[in-house]
Amino acid sequence: MPESPQGAAGDQVAANLYNVDSSDPGGELVDRTTMDPVDVAQIGALMRAFADLRDVEQQVSEASQRYMKLSRQDMRAIHYLIVADNRGVIVTPGLLAAHLGISAASTTKLLNRLEQGTHISRQVHPTDRRAFAIVVTGETKTAAMQTAGRQHAKRFHAAARLSREERDIVIRFLEDTANEMRLTDEAWAGER
Repeated sequence: MPESPQGAAGDQVAANLYNVDSSDPGGELVDRTTMDPVDVAQIGALMRAFADLRDVEQQVSEASQRYMKLSRQDMRAIHYLIVADNRGVIVTPGLLAAHLGISAASTTKLLNRLEQGTHISRQVHPTDRRAFAIVVTGETKTAAMQTAGRQHAKRFHAAARLSREERDIVIRFLEDTANEMRLTDEAWAGER
């Protein structure tokens, strides 16, 4: 059974995983000597909320993968193909490979697996007879939309409850956070 967001009852470690005073008591990572303790605590609550969201998204993703009997990479491909279908965009194996960041050989294996599972079909490209167009099947699109898609769409409702100004703040915060955390030249991260 999954642990609650605060951890098991009485678990002071789990309850403080995202509290900067607990994870960095000496201030080696974050200098907060000039910050009000109330602000530090509120930032800890924000980090906990981030973790809770990640946990829920992971649970939805894993449940969807089990239901669809597909891997994370397969689900990413299906999502891309659904959006392409909705937008009337023709997806080639090369376009899908670029989106997923995988090789042509890995893309072929992925497409073979998805086609064998009747999740996609390969059709002759309408304007380039030498290429294939990859199309998600109606059954897979419906299954994905009615399961993980429906669950993820609930995020829209949470965002809709915010004012435009609040959404602008959240967008700026999330973009800034992603930019701060982006792996650029960190040697410990290895090649990407």
